[in-house]
Amino acid sequence: MVLPVRISGKDSANNPVNELAHTLDITPNGARLGAIRHVLKTGDKLTLQYRQRRIQFRVVWVKPMEGTREYQVGLEGLGSVGENWGLELPESNLADEYQNSTSS
Repeated sequence: MVLPVRISGKDSANNPVNELAHTLDITPNGARLGAIRHVLKTGDKLTLQYRQRRIQFRVVWVKPMEGTREYQVGLEGLGSVGENWGLELPESNLADEYQNSTSS
């Protein structure tokens, strides 16, 4: 799900982070962001703002995008788990519909 977000906080070198980005995937307690231009490291803590919601996250992975100066970043939620986004998300533990199909 692509959502416009703002990230803010401090990186591991205590430099301010404040930029617009977008989600590529979201879960009840995590996200994958794209269009990140600030160099982040695993363990950096960020506040992500989506609409009126502010959600605390920790960076769990960073992937430089080849041919650009942008990064994709994997985030894990800090604190309460669940309805962080204010959206109705599909159950993450549903079985893949193709996994149970059998060929005759």
